[in-house]
Formats: sequence, C-alpha cells, structure tokens
Amino acid sequence: MTQSQLDKIRLELRRGVLVLAVLASLKEAHYGYSLRKQLNDNGIEIDEGTLYPLIRRLAEQGLLDSEWQQGEGRERRYYQLSVSGHTLLGQLTEEWQQLNGALSNLLGVQPEEIA
Repeated sequence: MTQSQLDKIRLELRRGVLVLAVLASLKEAHYGYSLRKQLNDNGIEIDEGTLYPLIRRLAEQGLLDSEWQQGEGRERRYYQLSVSGHTLLGQLTEEWQQLNGALSNLLGVQPEEIA
C-alpha cells in the first residue's frame, strides 16, 4: 500500500469522528481558531477548510448556538452546544463507546490499549 493510499484511508476513518470531537469540544464556547487549537492540542488535526464548513453545518442543524463577542481587538463568532447539541453529544458518545468496545473485541485489545 502506498503512503497516498494509507493517507486516504486514514482520512476516511477520521471523518467519522470529527463531528463527535467538535461537539465534545463545544461544551464550552470557542471561536473557530480556538476550537481548532484545542482539537490540535488533543491530537485531532483538522484544517480550516474542514472545520469551518463543519461548524456552519452543525449550526444550521440547530446543534450549536453562536454569538458575536469582542475579543482581542476584534469581533469573533463564538459557538457552543445548543440543547439539541448536548442531547446529540450524549447519544453519539454512547454510540462511540459501543463501537469502541466492539472494535476492541475484533482487534483483540482492551479499549485503553487502542490509543
């Protein structure tokens, strides 16, 4: 398998967890750059071309609330989970835990060994 092929498969795998990662991060308010930094600091690299459309889509679906705030000399749009977003985060977290357990069984490892 070439590096390019492996990179494409990794990208597909990561796409499935980005929504969960963004929702989990937005339990607290963030603007785009601070959200991207938090994700990157926690090992989830995401570029702006992926993050900003995802944020807009989640907001349009009613999963995020947003407001403009003045910060560091400029206005920034801050996003945070809406009530519906909190509900979905709980449901997706439960689903993730079940999938993680099932995958752990298939891989023959304990969930904490997967990292």
